[in-house]
Amino acid sequence: MQSLIKRLQQYRAHKKWYRRYCYRSAVAIILRQGEQGLEALMIQRAERENDPWSGQMGFPGGRMEKYDGGGMATAQRETHEEIGLPSNAYSDCIGRLPDIIATPKKHLRPMVISCYVFMLEDEPDLQLNYEVASVVWLPLNYLANKNNRQAMQWQRGKQTVDLPCYLYQGKRVWGLSLKMLDELMRVAS
Repeated sequence: MQSLIKRLQQYRAHKKWYRRYCYRSAVAIILRQGEQGLEALMIQRAERENDPWSGQMGFPGGRMEKYDGGGMATAQRETHEEIGLPSNAYSDCIGRLPDIIATPKKHLRPMVISCYVFMLEDEPDLQLNYEVASVVWLPLNYLANKNNRQAMQWQRGKQTVDLPCYLYQGKRVWGLSLKMLDELMRVAS
């Protein structure tokens, strides 16, 4: 655990120079020491009409508001809103992963997503809001085992694409969340 924290603290994440011209979002990867080693908190989004991420696995987070004062404040605000975890319940930011670019279907400008990593010391009492169906603690050693990696078919319109994913406790982790976890595991190794 200490080696991961040290690597994250020393790691310098790449920030997109043009992010100020894009839509912005931020997420929090919250880690804890669990029975199987380090675990990352993931949320399953609630099933909601017109939500492009409905039912998918991800991290607490969301769109940056003008009053947030930056990406980390956005990640902390959204974490509190979505799962009821106030920022004083976890450590100061122990690291930041590179910005990720997403292109929302309805917008011409891309979305830049910033990812901040925190460490949880005590077991929290989580209060899920209407956006979150459930919470899963995903062991990092599960991700480290390449035999757990699978492929899935994703369809957009008439095009079908094979994409990597993990299936943990019946929950599929793929897409941008998987990209963030892959980067976390790359820094950890």
